[in-house]
Amino acid sequence: MNKFAIGIVGGTGGIGKWFAAFFAGEGHPVHVTGRRTGMPLPELAKRCPVVIVSVPIAASAETIRCVGPHLPGGSLLMDFTSLKEESVREMLRATAAAVVGCHPLFGPDCPSLAGQNVILCPGRGERWLKRMEGLFTKGGARVTVTTPAEHDRMMSLVQGLTHLETILMGLTLRDAGVEASALDPFSTPVFRTKRAIVGKVFDARPELYAGLIAGNGNMSKILEIYEKNLSALKSLILAGDAAGIAALIRKP
Repeated sequence: MNKFAIGIVGGTGGIGKWFAAFFAGEGHPVHVTGRRTGMPLPELAKRCPVVIVSVPIAASAETIRCVGPHLPGGSLLMDFTSLKEESVREMLRATAAAVVGCHPLFGPDCPSLAGQNVILCPGRGERWLKRMEGLFTKGGARVTVTTPAEHDRMMSLVQGLTHLETILMGLTLRDAGVEASALDPFSTPVFRTKRAIVGKVFDARPELYAGLIAGNGNMSKILEIYEKNLSALKSLILAGDAAGIAALIRKP
């Protein structure tokens, strides 16, 4: 396979930095840009047949609009945004180049691509889709090709529901009037694991998780189901109906 150059916008940290190392390890020349480092976007687009946008959700559309027009028709514009419908739509509008949406379903702490899930959403151009799929598969990834709409629908459960529950647990712990240190002697391993996840969301980058929930249009359906089940569970708990709770759990 031809070792084409790859430019990563936002490649100085997080998953962009991770993939910069991965692509370089596969023998591809890699050029990265950050807010204060790297070459200007027009030059990056001129030098790299593949340009990947790897920035926070809130900045992805603007970044795509800035770099997209500079890519020639034979190039590829790809993104690592966690929601795909909007980003693929923006890329198709912004460039005449091939377009592929990509969502690596792992974080920058993973040691390798082996065994990790990667989603690819075709936008325009079969040739580049196959080349990127082959590159990720060669690295050991489990690659799934699907539509942006289906990706976002699945993410409303995989990410949206997960982060919704984490945020609700964090808000409840915060409002319960109990100091965190007072919980330590009573903590179970499961509780400590969940509290560590809450801490990751509340203490690190809450904007990231907020964007994943607020930006996915499928969350309205998830919230409807969640509220229905919470209401039913609340009634059973307040009634002290343990058998009813067990029956609700067992319900097919």
